[in-house]
Amino acid sequence: MNKLKFSKDNGLEFYRELMLTINDHFKNRQTDGNSKMIFKIIMYFVLDIIFYALMITSHSLFAFYTFYFLMGVSVLLTAFNISHDAAHGVAVKSKRWNKFLFTLSFNLQGNNAYIWGKNHNESHHLYTNVEGSDIDVLNNPLFRMVPSQKLKWYHRFQQFYAPVLYLLYSLNWCLFREMLMIFNVSSRTIKITMPVNEIIKLVICKILYLGFMIALPAYLLSFGWGVVIVAFVINHFIVSVIFVGVLGVSHVSDFVRHPTPDDKNTLNMSWPMLQMCTSVDYSPGSKFFNWTLGGFNAHALHHLLPNICHIHYLEILPIFRTIARKHGVVYMEMSYWDSLKSHFRYLRNMGRFEQPEIRIYERPAH
Repeated sequence: MNKLKFSKDNGLEFYRELMLTINDHFKNRQTDGNSKMIFKIIMYFVLDIIFYALMITSHSLFAFYTFYFLMGVSVLLTAFNISHDAAHGVAVKSKRWNKFLFTLSFNLQGNNAYIWGKNHNESHHLYTNVEGSDIDVLNNPLFRMVPSQKLKWYHRFQQFYAPVLYLLYSLNWCLFREMLMIFNVSSRTIKITMPVNEIIKLVICKILYLGFMIALPAYLLSFGWGVVIVAFVINHFIVSVIFVGVLGVSHVSDFVRHPTPDDKNTLNMSWPMLQMCTSVDYSPGSKFFNWTLGGFNAHALHHLLPNICHIHYLEILPIFRTIARKHGVVYMEMSYWDSLKSHFRYLRNMGRFEQPEIRIYERPAH
């Protein structure tokens, strides 16, 4: 991973005032999860257990598929609402409980908590959208995601075949992506090195995941292995659509930038400005999105304030907007529909032009 240096700009003053104001706002109050967050944690884990219990005791094919898919969505929402904040140490007060909640809720998806947690905090949050430094920047030949990647003839059609390949995102992550990382093979622009004990845990957790998602239902129920495997695959299709639909539109947009460092590994902007120009927030003031997506719709806000639980985002959003406007820092927020359109425009333009033009965001007058 290329470690980068940042430059000075008005983003530093914006960030300084933001932190002072936020610290004052939470004076004598907790920034981690409150009683509402505790309720969410209990609720999502209870739903996971209930849907799984109903699935493995189903007497009809319809009930089996229904509860299997409900469980899959519930586990994903558990990750959105618990894993993410716990990875940043703000789901609850206790450091030990945050680690436990993160590991448990993430491994329930069949994914490795160590890989994601370490690289999310040390790579994606620090060097957002910078190729070679942000692990979330893909280097998949089927997609052209940044201007530095070579333009191929078939990229002209990537906005059309992307939705089909998006269906495979979760399945690939669960079965192949992390397993290949053991051999230092990755579709990411940076390589991953895993300690031996984490490799052992990864393999064991994958086996356990396939056991309770495929082997145990197939053993307990009379529907047969084929039905269970089909449910497993379709479940991952559904999870993939939700996952990519929630996260893909935030950093893959024709409004965001993909900065390139100079020959001294220095970006021509400050770290706060990098976060603001590489993230699109959709409906950040929505109570529904905040509750169901765990604040993932407020990505810029989260990137600058990762030490605050998403349960507080709605109350600090006006502060965030006001201070950004005061310092002339553009805060890109729009409806989900507009962010989705921007995502596919970006795919189209990246497949047609060597250097596609970045759209200028204009703040709505309200």
